[in-house]
Amino acid sequence: MRDWNSYAKSVLKAEMARRQVNAPELVQKLEELGIEDNARNVANKIARGSFSAAFLFQCLAAMEVKNLHLGED
Repeated sequence: MRDWNSYAKSVLKAEMARRQVNAPELVQKLEELGIEDNARNVANKIARGSFSAAFLFQCLAAMEVKNLHLGED
């Protein structure tokens, strides 16, 4: 059985790594979309992996992810 929280976390972290974006930079990008948070909260959400789908999509939009490959781990 797949651990979906870990999978979501790894997808987000992989996209952040591809774009060389850390939590503070992600917060700045989220602010440009009108989403206010702080680096500590964002880093904690990502570390837990128990964030909402909305948060995942907000982060992907903030990083301007246009295509997402959800192949095998």
